[in-house]
Amino acid sequence: MSAATLESGPRRLTGPVTAPSLLRLTRVELRKSCDTRAGRWLLAVIALAAVATVALALFTGHDPLSLSDHLEFAQLATSLLLPVLGILLVTSEWSQRTAMTTFTLVPRRSRVLTAKVLAASVLALLGVAATLVTSAVAVVLTPVVTDGAQDWSLGAAELGQVVLLQLVYVLSGVAFGMLLLSSPLAIVLYFVLPTVFTILVSTVGALDWVADWLDLTTASAPVFDGGLDAQGWLQLATATALWLGLPMALGWLRVHRAEIS
Repeated sequence: MSAATLESGPRRLTGPVTAPSLLRLTRVELRKSCDTRAGRWLLAVIALAAVATVALALFTGHDPLSLSDHLEFAQLATSLLLPVLGILLVTSEWSQRTAMTTFTLVPRRSRVLTAKVLAASVLALLGVAATLVTSAVAVVLTPVVTDGAQDWSLGAAELGQVVLLQLVYVLSGVAFGMLLLSSPLAIVLYFVLPTVFTILVSTVGALDWVADWLDLTTASAPVFDGGLDAQGWLQLATATALWLGLPMALGWLRVHRAEIS
């Protein structure tokens, strides 16, 4: 009778080890956005705020509102709160001390950051889709709760500009998260700095022109007032460069140089 001998020592994997695809990394980042209690609560608050805003406009408005009007009201809530989810998408790696695990599994930090940007972009698109559905429901209910008729007016150009603005706002949150790597600090400064800047340029008469070119709120206002013209696009581009491009570039560099512990 012969006995089989077992090889001792750890088994070695044969064949090359492939890095996870960018699509898979993006799906992981999307799952991270709702895995935490803070993320789930934030998503719930965003949904409730969007519904409440549209319902308030529907039941208290004197004139019937169009689909475009309802979408504008719904975007007030999502554009304000959804960037916070973009911030947490980055800063949670440091607050929950998962950065070492993440960057050990994927040593190329640029791939992780790219996945976070793509995941935030998907969240922004889902936010617009959700507010669009909510607005459509409000239009359907208009004849039921008011004396007005349904108004489905919403131009394709306006919808595209709304999507662009949502992307800019959410990615600005991601940029602040990369730059500061601290959830409380990034959230506070994301809201405080633009507010202080807006107050400053509004109170100082000599800085009126600055608001049109560097204040993101002022530069994006024409989207809901008839659309952007050529100068409006240029003003939006300069404001976006200040509040999205600059912090994103500095934050990207900081994450690459940050010590992971």
